Amino acid sequence: MAPNLSKLTQRTDVKVGIAVSAALGAWIIRNSFKSRKSRYDKPGRLSPEEQIQYMIKEKDKKGPKAQVDARFLAEFKTLWKIMMPGWWTKESAFMSLIAISLISRSMCDLWLIQQTTLIEGSIITMNHKEFKRLLIQFFGSMPLISLVNNVLKWSIGELKLRIRTNLSLHLYNEYMKGFTYYQVTNLDNRISNADQLLTTDIDRFCETVVDLYSNISKPLLDIAIYLYRLTVNLGASTPGIMVAYLLVSGVLLTHLRKPTAKMTVQEQKLEGEYRYVNSRLITNSEEIAFYQGNHRERLTVLASFYKLTRHLRNFLNFRVCMGFLDNIIAKYIAITVGFYAVSRPFFVKDHNLLTTSTENDRFKHYYTYGRMLVKMAEGIGRIVLSGRELSKLAGLTSRVTQLRVVLDDINKGNYSRTMVDKTSHSANGPPRLLAPGAGRIIYQDKIIKFDKVPLVTPNGDILIDELSFEVKSGINVLVCGPNGCGKSSMFRQLGELWPIFGGTLTKPPKGKLFYVPQRPYMTLGTLRDQVIYPQTREEMVRRGRSDEQLGRFLRIVQLEYLAARDGGWDAVEDWMDVLSGGEKQRIAMARLFYHEPQFAILDECTSAVSVDVEGQMYQYCREMGISLFTVSHRKSLWKHHDHYLQMDGRGGYVFEEIDAETQEFGS
Repeated sequence: MAPNLSKLTQRTDVKVGIAVSAALGAWIIRNSFKSRKSRYDKPGRLSPEEQIQYMIKEKDKKGPKAQVDARFLAEFKTLWKIMMPGWWTKESAFMSLIAISLISRSMCDLWLIQQTTLIEGSIITMNHKEFKRLLIQFFGSMPLISLVNNVLKWSIGELKLRIRTNLSLHLYNEYMKGFTYYQVTNLDNRISNADQLLTTDIDRFCETVVDLYSNISKPLLDIAIYLYRLTVNLGASTPGIMVAYLLVSGVLLTHLRKPTAKMTVQEQKLEGEYRYVNSRLITNSEEIAFYQGNHRERLTVLASFYKLTRHLRNFLNFRVCMGFLDNIIAKYIAITVGFYAVSRPFFVKDHNLLTTSTENDRFKHYYTYGRMLVKMAEGIGRIVLSGRELSKLAGLTSRVTQLRVVLDDINKGNYSRTMVDKTSHSANGPPRLLAPGAGRIIYQDKIIKFDKVPLVTPNGDILIDELSFEVKSGINVLVCGPNGCGKSSMFRQLGELWPIFGGTLTKPPKGKLFYVPQRPYMTLGTLRDQVIYPQTREEMVRRGRSDEQLGRFLRIVQLEYLAARDGGWDAVEDWMDVLSGGEKQRIAMARLFYHEPQFAILDECTSAVSVDVEGQMYQYCREMGISLFTVSHRKSLWKHHDHYLQMDGRGGYVFEEIDAETQEFGS
C-alpha cells in the first residue's frame, strides 16, 4: 500500500503544481492587459500606441514581402555571391573546415554511442578489467573530441566575420559612392533607417546564414550516417518510418511558420524606427530644450517604444505557440515514432540480427540501435525546426536586399520618392512633367552658368520655373531672398546633391567648388584634420603643404591660439563641443583658404563672426581669386560683391550688377 500511496501522492503533487502555475500565468496575463488599458481609459486620452498614428505615421504602411519562395532564393543567391566571392577563397576553405568538423563530430558521436554501450555492458556483466580498459580509452579520447568541437566553433565564428566583412564592405562601397549616403535619405524615401540595415540587420543576417548552414548540415549528416547503419542492420522499414515523418511534419510546420518572415522584417523595421527617434532627440536636443518640448518628445519616444514592444509581444506570443507545436511535432512525436520504429524488429522473433543473439546481445543491439534511432530522430527534429530559422532568414534577406537594390538604383541615378503629384505647378507657368536627371551638366573651368534650369525640390515643387544667369571667375555674387525661395535648392543642384530636372548647368569640375555652411562640420581627429578636411595628412604632404602654411590660415581668421595649446596640430578633441560657434565658422573659412577652389558657396557662414574679422576673410578670398556665392542678411557684405541674385519666393528672380545706388540701398 505504501508504494502505491507514494506514487498517488507524487501524481497529485504534479497536478497541483501544474494547476497553480496555470492559474498564476492567467492572473499575470489578465492583470498585465488590465493595467495597460486602465492608464488610458479616460475619454479623449490616447494611448502611446494610438498616438503613433499622427506622430510618426507608420500605421498600415506596407513593407517588403518576405517568405520562403523562388524570390527569396533569387535574392539570397545574389547576396551569397557577394559573401562568397569564389570557390578558391578563404570563405570556401572555412566552409569546408566546418563540413569536415561536422563529419568528425558525427563520427565522434557514433563512437561515443558504441563506447558507452560497451562500458555500460561491462558494468552489467561485472567485467572489472574490461571496464577499466574501456574507461581509460574513453578518457583518453576526450581531448580529441574537445578539439573537434572547438575547431567547429572557431570555424563557424570566423566564417561569420568573413562573410559579414565581405557584405558590409560591398554595401558601404555603394553607400559611400558619390553622394549616395545623402541621396538615400534626402532624395529616396524607400529606406528610413539605413544605419539599422548597415549594422544590426547585416550582422543578424550573416549570423543566421552560418547558423543555418551548420544547423542543417549536422542533422543531414547524422541522418545519412544513421540511416545507412540502421538500414543495413535493421532493415529499411525502421528508418523509413522516420523519414516519412520528416516529410509530413516538415511540410506542416513550414506552412504554420509563414508569418515568421514578415514579422522578422517588421521587427527590424520598428527597431530602426525606435533608434531613429532617439538619435533625432539627441541631434536636436538644444532646439527642443529651448521650446521646452520634453513632454511632446517623451510622447513621441514612448509611442515608438510601445509600437515596438507591442509587435515584440505579438511576435513572442506567436513564437511561444509555434514552440509549443514544434516541441510536440518535431520532438516528442518524433521520439515516440522513433521508439515505435526501433521496436518493430525486436518484436519479430525470426529477425536475422536477433535470432542468433543471446539476451545480453539483444540488450546491446537495442541499446546501440535505439540510440542511433534517437539521434536520427533528433536530427530530423532539428531539420524540421530549422524551417523556423529559414523563415527568419527570408525576412532578413528581404531587408538586406532592399538596401542593396536601393543603393544600386541611386548609383544609377534612379530615385523613388513620394511626390506631391506627377506634375507640379510653378508660380508663373503651366503644369510640367517632372523628370529627374532630364537636364545636362557641363564641366568647365572658371564659370558657373544656369541655362533654363528649373529649381525643383525632391517632393516635386517647382520654386523657379527657369533660372538663367552666368557668373565668371572673379565675380562675387550675393544671393538673397526669403526663406523657401530656392537659395538652398540652387546650391544643392550646383553641388550635384539634387538632380537637374531640365536645362543646362555649366560648372567647374568637382574639387573646384567648395561649400561653407552656417554650421560647419567638425570631423573626428586632430586640429590639423579640421583645417585640411576632407584630405588626410598624407594627401596634405603630397600636395606640398606644411603646418606653417596652416598656421598662416589660422592667423588670418584669428585662431592662431588653437595651435599653441597642448598637443598643437596633433591635439585630438571633440571639436564639435570644444569650439564655439564663431570658432567653428572661422575654422571652416581656414579650410576654404587651404583648398583654394575656383568658386565657394558661403551659406550664412560668418553669422557668428565679428564684422572686422569677416571683412578680413572676404578680402583674403578676393586676393586668392576665390569667387564667392554668399547667402547672408548682413548689410556690411554688399561691398564685397559685384552682383546680386534676388529671389522673391513666388517664382521670380532678379540678377543684376551691384552699382553705387544698389550698394547704398543694401547698406
